[in-house]
Amino acid sequence: MRLLFALLLMIATTATAVAERRLALVMAEDDYRLVRPLVNPIHDGEAMEAALKKLGFEVVLETNRDLRRMRRALDDFREDAKGADVALVYFSGHGVEISGDNRLLPVDADASSLDQLNKTSLPLEEVRDAVAATAKVGLIVLDACRSDPFSASAGEGRGATSLAKDVADKVKPGLGRVGRAENILFAFSAAPGETAADGSGENSPFTMALTKYLGTDGLEIRSVLTLVQQEVYDLSRGKQLPYVESGLPKLFFAAAAKEQLPERERLLLAMADVTPQMRGEVEQIASDADMPLAPLYGALISSDTSHLSADSLNARLREAADAFVKVRSEMKTLASDDPQVAELRRQAEEQLSLGAFDGARALLAKAADIDNVSRQALKVNFVSRTLSEAATRFLSGGAARADLDYATAIGDYESVLALYGEAGQTSLNLEQADRQSRTLEELGILYTTVGNVEAAGRAFTALLANLEQRSRQETDPSVKRDLAVSHIKLANTEMVQGDLPTSLEHYEAARDMLQDLTASVPDEKGWLGDLAMANDKIGNVLATQGDVGAAAKAYQQSLSIKQKLADAEPNSAYLLRDLTITYDEIGDLARTAGQLDSAQAAFEESLRIRLVLVENKPDDPERQRAVSVSHERIGDLLRQRGDAAGALVAYNKSQAIAEELVRRDPNDTDLKRDLSINYAKVGNALNDQENWPAALASYQQALAVARELAADDPGNTEWQRDLSVCLEKVAGVLDAQGDVSGALQNYQDSFAIADRLAKLDPANSDWQRDLSITLSEIGMLEVKQHHFEGSKKAFEASLGIRQQLAQSDPNNATWQFDLVQAYINYAYVAKDPKAALTKALNLTLELDRTGRLAPRDKPTIKYLRGLLAKFNARKK
Repeated sequence: MRLLFALLLMIATTATAVAERRLALVMAEDDYRLVRPLVNPIHDGEAMEAALKKLGFEVVLETNRDLRRMRRALDDFREDAKGADVALVYFSGHGVEISGDNRLLPVDADASSLDQLNKTSLPLEEVRDAVAATAKVGLIVLDACRSDPFSASAGEGRGATSLAKDVADKVKPGLGRVGRAENILFAFSAAPGETAADGSGENSPFTMALTKYLGTDGLEIRSVLTLVQQEVYDLSRGKQLPYVESGLPKLFFAAAAKEQLPERERLLLAMADVTPQMRGEVEQIASDADMPLAPLYGALISSDTSHLSADSLNARLREAADAFVKVRSEMKTLASDDPQVAELRRQAEEQLSLGAFDGARALLAKAADIDNVSRQALKVNFVSRTLSEAATRFLSGGAARADLDYATAIGDYESVLALYGEAGQTSLNLEQADRQSRTLEELGILYTTVGNVEAAGRAFTALLANLEQRSRQETDPSVKRDLAVSHIKLANTEMVQGDLPTSLEHYEAARDMLQDLTASVPDEKGWLGDLAMANDKIGNVLATQGDVGAAAKAYQQSLSIKQKLADAEPNSAYLLRDLTITYDEIGDLARTAGQLDSAQAAFEESLRIRLVLVENKPDDPERQRAVSVSHERIGDLLRQRGDAAGALVAYNKSQAIAEELVRRDPNDTDLKRDLSINYAKVGNALNDQENWPAALASYQQALAVARELAADDPGNTEWQRDLSVCLEKVAGVLDAQGDVSGALQNYQDSFAIADRLAKLDPANSDWQRDLSITLSEIGMLEVKQHHFEGSKKAFEASLGIRQQLAQSDPNNATWQFDLVQAYINYAYVAKDPKAALTKALNLTLELDRTGRLAPRDKPTIKYLRGLLAKFNARKK
């Protein structure tokens, strides 16, 4: 917007710019007598003189002047510049702030005492007065906020030598805010109170950027200085940000307009609009990756991130950083026999580091075209040129990946594979074969990211075949490790598509390979982590299939590995977090099997670790969220034990964290879903206490959030299921309060969702169980309304589902007790209710005998015996 505004106004100002009278005084000081000398100011002054002359300024250059001659130069400038259109003063040298006053140091400045420093330095106010008395447009540019001004040791910064003790508390490094910039623009090389670098070359970073951008066509001076600010900020990795105060009454264009700004300049202007909070995040990610700032800003600005939560955006930026580091490394190491291709790749690397992704890809496209033309014209070079073009396309894909431009990256990687196909597999050396494998892996990841699961599956299938062939030809164990991980990646896509048996086969193949590898190469700790992941994945499939015992075994194997890794690195937050995930999985399984003591032990250990992690980093939302989840799980367990009051305490702790996280990031859909679930959990505990009004209010809060999420993404089956559950929670309370028709309507709305999901994936046991619960509740309400045909149909359908689930896994205590409830409900409509109740009692007694009957369900035994006693009494 700033650029558009400037370009529009430029039309009215360009014609008069030619006739403007512009004068500049350039002062540069480096040969200090009583404070530490500097290296670059004279070079800076000469560079500024040349840049200003090109822009039509009459320039006076004064170098290494004492205070008397500096003041004389200002007086002469005041006289010469009277009536000018533009007056500019530039100073390069030492500058300090004394008791709130900004002062420039001439070569005879004396810092032996505060009084001497005051007497031998030039107040900035005198420079302001001189400029204000001359021209319509006044510019004061100060490259004087030099680093480490009070250090006695020499260094790269532009700082004065150590000041006397009575001076130090009154004098601050750098320059302070002006605060009164009427009719004048002030440009400082660093922020108020901050210091700036002198530079390792002939010029300071600030002056180098200033001379580079001052003549930018068609930009108003404030936009020019924005370019300077962001250039210095970028190249200093966020350590230095120039500061501008403008009180200009009119726009000032240093140069006329010609054409659109280059990509680098557009990026720098856009960087200025990024919030301080996001700046900090970008700086941290760039620092962690040891990379420049500009490529990350480029990825941030060019991508549509408006729909992303803070955590998702952070993950996306880290993905861009990882892609940049990879492609930069490739660009540095990838050689070419053609010097022209090599030079174009080198130039592309420079553009990439500046965040100029389009420029980098354009250069790589030129390099690829050179190889393409050569391989078509000279068949003798066909293979070598084809492989060279493939390498360049691979780099281009990496550049697009770093820009988060997934579509372009996919196109480049598909081209790479096609070129390798033309060259022939036997033509590939080890490095090229490895690049082919990585291309397939990147394609699979990218297709997964954009939601094309089928294409991702094809890519991972090809990767698997590729690595199987390489593993037969190469002895490097890392190839076999990659093969094992490719089984996991392919299985993940099959899992998403609902093919549990095939995904299990691949997970188990990965586990078997990794077991052999970690036994033969025990020093590769990362491979142990892969093995733990494979066991986790196996446990997930088995749990989904209802094989609780086998799933528990897989999770225990994973836990054993993760505990070993965490013990070796007790301060690793990643390893500790990974450990808590497996504890949760073990706890969930134990609770499903009715082993409540084991479940509680697992959940409490997970919570203990997460509280330690939060204590170490309290502002981390992911760690806070993990603690919330732990409280929620413990609440679930306490409810199952019949402790509704204790469960409510745990749920309230979880809800308080969830509400705060949503307040901090209201666009994060995952956090909103967490909050919806929290509201429902609180409602459950209140419902257990028969506090109907409070329970209904909490359930309705959950339902409101669930409706919003489900409406935003109707294809999200998880959110649809949440909506179904919330509808039933509200229905249950309405029923308890006597509103049977209202409850039935909610259950029927829920049934429409549950039935659709169950038909979508008949192998999903969770969705099948959901449907059985909904049918059971509808049956009960139909009984209350004396609609016996409807109730019989619902009860029979529910019973059929629960019989299948219970038969598929006799060790699943939850499914077994679900069947007990189904028999009890079916007794309402059965021809032989006593037979149904007898089956329910026998199954309940068996659960109790094996220690799998939850405490809150134990009254069911007495209830069933009472019902059967009444039947027997009637017969007598």
